[in-house]
Amino acid sequence: MKPFRKHVAIAIDGGGIKGVMVARALSILEEHLGVGAPSVFELAAGTSTGAIISAGIAVGLTGAEMHTLYTELGETVFRTTLRSQLWLLARYRYALEPLTQALQTYLGALTMGDLWDASPRIDLVITAFDLLENRTRFIKPWKPEYATWPIVKAVLSSSSVPTYFPVIEGRYIDGGVGSYANPSYVAAYEIKFCLGWDPAETTLISLGTGRDPRAPHALKADRWWAWQWLSPLLGAFMESAADQQVHLVDTFFEELDFRRFQVDLARPIAMDDVRAIPELSEYGVELGRMILADEVDRAMQIKASTIPG
Repeated sequence: MKPFRKHVAIAIDGGGIKGVMVARALSILEEHLGVGAPSVFELAAGTSTGAIISAGIAVGLTGAEMHTLYTELGETVFRTTLRSQLWLLARYRYALEPLTQALQTYLGALTMGDLWDASPRIDLVITAFDLLENRTRFIKPWKPEYATWPIVKAVLSSSSVPTYFPVIEGRYIDGGVGSYANPSYVAAYEIKFCLGWDPAETTLISLGTGRDPRAPHALKADRWWAWQWLSPLLGAFMESAADQQVHLVDTFFEELDFRRFQVDLARPIAMDDVRAIPELSEYGVELGRMILADEVDRAMQIKASTIPG
């Protein structure tokens, strides 16, 4: 693995229970470096499950500790109930209390502003979508409007996937609803224009939560009914938006030591599929190996000229 530069940042995608693989990969990186993730990263940006892991880093949790957290609490957060089975007749599938209690236990009562007042200081960027104002919010510790927000509230706002969890305060939902399920461009912008770090002295690690396999049945799309378009269109938007963030960083932050890592899944894994936790841990080992070997994602190999304009 190439040495990190003076400043090191991390950006982590959304993906529900698939955060298991990221936590496991971080634990492997920690074993290699001999220190925990909180001692490595000065900036952590995350969306949804990425917000959970980024916030964990910010409050001092190691990747190994978060991997244990995911594996022990996954079935509690995504517990099968009558509501989850008949979710089409309800507003959401899972109660928010188990996730809230877990976050309060592991993240404590710290506010976003507490991170900025700490020594050493760490920057945390969490994305959430505001339905009331129809825009993505970038929740940061140095912004006065978010300084008093509990970190737990910020993480819940970023993690409240529509139909899976209830809306937070009647307005905040998963940050991946917009274009930032992959927050790597958000992190790169924060590095240069907010923190004032020199990109030539900065390493940005971007971790994905798995790319679904190509669907062979797509060759028969001319025979699909209207409802059959919902899943592939959503998948196409999410993957295209995630790859676009990679291209933007590559294009506009050329001096940045940017490393994007992603694994290809053998099968689609739902964000609440807790039965896949052992499988996801194995993917985490693969992702960790890729980090140590500097095997960057193929999205970084696509020419920047593919970007319009």
